[in-house]
Amino acid sequence: MEKRNKFLIRFVTLDLLNLIHLPTFVTLSAKFKSMITVDPKTIETAKLQGYLQGSVGPRPIAFASTMDVNGNPNVSPFSFFNVFSANPPILIFSPARRVRDNSIKHTLINAEATGEVVINVVNYDMVQQISLASTEYAEGIDEFIKSGLTPVPSEVVKPFRVKESPVQFECKVTQIMALGTEGGAGNLILCEVVRIHIDESVLDEKGGIDQHKIDLVSRLGGNWYSRSNQGLFEVPKPLTTLGIGVDAIPAQIKQSKVFDGNDLGMLGNVEALPTAEEITIFVKENFEVKGVLSADDEEKKYQLAKEYLNKNEVITAWKVLLSKK
Repeated sequence: MEKRNKFLIRFVTLDLLNLIHLPTFVTLSAKFKSMITVDPKTIETAKLQGYLQGSVGPRPIAFASTMDVNGNPNVSPFSFFNVFSANPPILIFSPARRVRDNSIKHTLINAEATGEVVINVVNYDMVQQISLASTEYAEGIDEFIKSGLTPVPSEVVKPFRVKESPVQFECKVTQIMALGTEGGAGNLILCEVVRIHIDESVLDEKGGIDQHKIDLVSRLGGNWYSRSNQGLFEVPKPLTTLGIGVDAIPAQIKQSKVFDGNDLGMLGNVEALPTAEEITIFVKENFEVKGVLSADDEEKKYQLAKEYLNKNEVITAWKVLLSKK
């Protein structure tokens, strides 16, 4: 399909949004100004890819090791990658057709020919070598040698593992799905994991993967990467609980400029509000809350509640919000 240089941009203003009938619990941020709307069919593929990669991230990196039919190794990174199943254990990555000339990558050719691949995860200690390995060397050039990374034999498949990678997945290719024939089209490689090799140094005391120790990196848009252990935080999963929901939060709290969407999400994720007795006891034992209540300053009360939310003390934040003179 022929691409046009110009692409459709539609500005959505707050005036237009005011015409939309939103649920009563939805509030719009004062910082919201406008958005652009893009029709993928009217934009150049390179620019569209920039929007996609710049907004869908951070993306984990599959450092995929393959071997051609003659036994020559190849290793290259791909950020169109994730885990999709545990039983059976399935990883999927996508070597896309190059946008500039519609050519395909050696990794795809090898995976189709041999049906085997080793997916190595990427941590911070190896990220520069991974970047070097992404260079488009000619067929037959060994990226292991060029990048200085160490190939080690696999147990089940022929492609090498990467010694420096903290976790290595030996895989059998079960299916390859071409998503198109034009430049930029992906090729989903479905990989069933047949062996996993884990560096013991990244395990915690319970034998699980320590997210700080593994120090994974991921891809963003352009030349940007993200280092996971410098931005870690925990969010409880409501797997066995039933949160009251944002719709159960009093309107004056939802409409306050003190709380953002994350705050409301935390407040709505409790199973039940504290009882009147619990709130009374809390107020009696908390001099700071007493001071805020005596000043009759709702804004200060909300700010105090937000401080507790920042410390992940959600029930305490609710006690502050529901406290009265």
